[in-house]
Amino acid sequence: MEPPSGSPDLVLAFANTHADGGGRPERFADVDGLRAWLRENGLDEAADDASPADVDGVRHLRDAVVTVLLGHSHDPATDDATVAAAEDDVRRVAARHPLVTSVDRDGARLAPAQPGLPGALGLVLAAMTELALTGSWSRVKACRNPPCHFAFLDRSRNTSGAYCSTACSSQVAMRAYRRRKAGSHD
Repeated sequence: MEPPSGSPDLVLAFANTHADGGGRPERFADVDGLRAWLRENGLDEAADDASPADVDGVRHLRDAVVTVLLGHSHDPATDDATVAAAEDDVRRVAARHPLVTSVDRDGARLAPAQPGLPGALGLVLAAMTELALTGSWSRVKACRNPPCHFAFLDRSRNTSGAYCSTACSSQVAMRAYRRRKAGSHD
């Protein structure tokens, strides 16, 4: 397994495996879906190691990561206690999937200490850690549009991005407009 490079790609790919209101299917619905995702991301050894018993734990970690990313987006529907509980879940998983430091003349990287599926989850955790160490972790967010919650990298200058696309931003604005409009007729 290759250690992460400080890129958000693996974290985004992992977080964006959930179903949404737009027709995106749940990628971790069963072991076949988990194995397919692992292979798509170059984690063949982990795919061979994955079992049906692993699916719930992987999905739980993914959901915790998405909740943390909603915290980065300041989602009004996600309170501080929910984000703190998700952070605790991530810490518990991280304790079971240790990382080691790999130092060479090009720098230092974090790598999983375990092979197989634990190593693949370690890679996701290493990528999250490296993003935090580079100051980029807070730019990895989840869309505040409730049916979407798609993870994205906020490239705005002032890190104020809250939606993955203008389409999601427009949906939220239209729902707010309709609520206001319906409330003015009472």
